[in-house]
Amino acid sequence: MNGALVWKLAWRYLRGKRGLNAVPILSRISMVAIAVGAGAMIVLFSVFNGFEGVVRDLYKAFYPDIRITAARGKFFHLPDSTLQQLRAVPGVARVSRTIEDNVLVNSDNEQIVVTLKGIDPEYFEVNDISPWIIEGRDTVIDYPMPTAIVGAHIAGQLGLSADNALSRIVLYYPNAKQQQVSFASEAAFQSLQLKPDGVFRIQDDFDGRFILAPLALVQSLYLEEGHLSSVELRLTDPNAAGKVRQELRRILGDRFEIATRYEQNRTLYMVMRTEKWAVYAILFLVLLIASFNMVGALSLLVLEKRKDMAILRAMGATSGTIRNVFVAEGILWSLMGGLAGLLVGTAICLGQQYFKWIRLQGSFIIDAYPVVVKPADILLIVATVMVVGALAAWYPAAKAAKAEMPGLKS
Repeated sequence: MNGALVWKLAWRYLRGKRGLNAVPILSRISMVAIAVGAGAMIVLFSVFNGFEGVVRDLYKAFYPDIRITAARGKFFHLPDSTLQQLRAVPGVARVSRTIEDNVLVNSDNEQIVVTLKGIDPEYFEVNDISPWIIEGRDTVIDYPMPTAIVGAHIAGQLGLSADNALSRIVLYYPNAKQQQVSFASEAAFQSLQLKPDGVFRIQDDFDGRFILAPLALVQSLYLEEGHLSSVELRLTDPNAAGKVRQELRRILGDRFEIATRYEQNRTLYMVMRTEKWAVYAILFLVLLIASFNMVGALSLLVLEKRKDMAILRAMGATSGTIRNVFVAEGILWSLMGGLAGLLVGTAICLGQQYFKWIRLQGSFIIDAYPVVVKPADILLIVATVMVVGALAAWYPAAKAAKAEMPGLKS
């Protein structure tokens, strides 16, 4: 007998009338359990996808598609001709030069150590920091009054405001070229005064760490004119980072480290992926446990359909065919429950996405739980419930294939 007949018989048993026993009740309980598990999967996966998207958007502000740094040392010199070569690489949209190091910040209220990052005009086209500016402008200038963009946490600590025309910050950096030890601050440190012209709020890791200022001024503060600490690239297609990286390696050689966004945040992305698959493993075990009812229901169905199996054998059906009928029945039960759960779970996710039913408490960058439904997750869940159905049906189906069938009665 062919496979089409097997599925027709399984469908017939699914929708046909059954005897007065526990099979209908147990089968529906099994479908409900599978539906709950499948619905929980799509909801949790969608929430993970949503938070992963939020985190990626946050990290785009300070982690470009590709970052080039020196393999040895803190600063390096890159000729203009090499920069032109980088800009000409297929797939490279923008190139930004930066230099950064830790500095001491002094204001009227407090002194703290932060990371001062010198940026060129193309920086804001490479990194998506503009959407996170909450006060002032998203540009820095070096004339007539040098300006800076400050993290919100730093601004709060130092009492800075982009709207205050008299607000100033003074930055100090050790003078490495000073030959004689001196306790006079003007000799031991280089200094730079800036006017805070913008404030950004992304997350604490960035808000309490970074100050952005014009590249030339920061190079002068560090006594590293013409030197950089990194070159940051924005790509036309971030998914092609591996191919672009190979071309960059050909141009730059082994003197530089070339890291994609994933490699810059390897631990973060690994944790996010591990958490999602850990949740999948837990819910898969839950579905297996929920399928125990299906084993009992299918076992009772095998007993109820013994006469049908005898007829099939008389028509030439093999033990494998009979086994496949009940395996297909288990898969159909799982699919019915799984699809129902997916429909309900997807509806919940879409409702959360558009109506924001469940909101986050306290101050956060988003006001409600983010959800993103991905087709790949739906396909994975459908495949999972089919596997669970086949596993649950295998034991009763194998018993049915080996069972001795009673003779037909007139």
